[in-house]
Amino acid sequence: MSAFASPPVAPGGEPVMAEIAPLRAGTLVYTRRRLGALFGWLLWGDFAWQIKERAAVPVAQLMLKQFGASDFLLSLLVGSLPAALGMVVGPAVGVRSDRHRGPRGRRIPFLLFSTPFVVAGMIGLAFSPQLGAGFDAVLGAGSPGPAVCRLIAFAAAWSLFEIFTIIANAVFGGLINDVVPASLIGRFFGMFRAVSLIAGVVFNYWLIGHAEENFQIIFLGIALLYGAGFTLMCIAVKEGGYPPPPPRTDGGRFAALTAYLRECFTNRFYLWLFVALMLGNLAGGPVNSFSVLYAKSIGMDMTAYGKLLVATYVVSFILSFGIGWLADRFHPLRVGMVALALYAAVMLWGGIAATDTTKFAIAFVAHGILAGAFLTGTASLGQRLFPALKFAQFASASGVVSAVGYMVLPPALGLALDHTGHVYRHTFTASGVLAALALAAFAMVYRQFRLRSPDQ
Repeated sequence: MSAFASPPVAPGGEPVMAEIAPLRAGTLVYTRRRLGALFGWLLWGDFAWQIKERAAVPVAQLMLKQFGASDFLLSLLVGSLPAALGMVVGPAVGVRSDRHRGPRGRRIPFLLFSTPFVVAGMIGLAFSPQLGAGFDAVLGAGSPGPAVCRLIAFAAAWSLFEIFTIIANAVFGGLINDVVPASLIGRFFGMFRAVSLIAGVVFNYWLIGHAEENFQIIFLGIALLYGAGFTLMCIAVKEGGYPPPPPRTDGGRFAALTAYLRECFTNRFYLWLFVALMLGNLAGGPVNSFSVLYAKSIGMDMTAYGKLLVATYVVSFILSFGIGWLADRFHPLRVGMVALALYAAVMLWGGIAATDTTKFAIAFVAHGILAGAFLTGTASLGQRLFPALKFAQFASASGVVSAVGYMVLPPALGLALDHTGHVYRHTFTASGVLAALALAAFAMVYRQFRLRSPDQ
């Protein structure tokens, strides 16, 4: 008998209460109480994840500037390196996770394995100045100098951090897809967005103003929170049963790669979807990557910058559950396209007008709210459109396409900013153009979606 034909049980093996209409995700059947517990643990894990995500990039940017890195090197390490690693690591982990069958499921083992290495990477980042000084002392006369050694130590710790973050990211979405009932997925991601915003408020209201002088304490504190929070979530959340994976393809060492490429990249619908998601997710990148430096370049202190972020998070928090409901009600494609159209218009205005702190503040807050609306509205798009049993595989294929954009855009933008004398206003223009291109790609996806699903 297939795992999906097994008698329904609640996570932990308790019988489902007949008087309460259960909610299902594969073989998992939830009562309201157990669904609440699932959401609570997933949201707690997401809070630990989001604190890490919210803090790592801006603190790393400030550290690299302290170490004397150029905009090109900064964008290469923080933007292109993770994308390049993701192109290699993401597909391999996604496919292995889809095929894995074990006592703890097919996603949680990978999340548990990656957690201590992510923590170790953050500890390495915290102590990168000391590690660089030690490296410089060991090399002696052959050292390239203390500044270069600090950058080498930072790059090594950042690479460790990113490799295992990518492993976790490759399967975290798959875990949600496997354990959350499909009828609630949009609203659940709305709650995820709300947790992400709370994490953003915590970091940007209380911590970012002290990041330059206290980056070591911040990284160590977040390492502790992430290690404990993510581990507890993995222990508490239970996966259900899965049907056996399809038999492995014969035909030599490249057979699996050939099958992966054929399944993911020969269907026009999925190709357009991958491109649309790449452009949509990339659209906010130019502003996000250099907003800290933009604020500093026009005389805004980090405390004021942090409060602008808090304002965007508060508004986005208020909107998040409603946007998730709209995604369930009207489909993530439609919600995402509306958000992209508004975002493109406002960012193109910012590229022309945001020349002082007031106009920067208006454009930046609008950027946060509208980019957040797009991310919240389309968060469940993969769960709605990717094949369920090969979700991580198709998600990783989407990640490969996105990685191409993330590899090309940050260094290109960094070089352009270096050559224009660091006129960071151009980042708004770049985000607006990317959003307009993403809207056109989503229009192609929507056209084919209507042909495939005329009743939706």
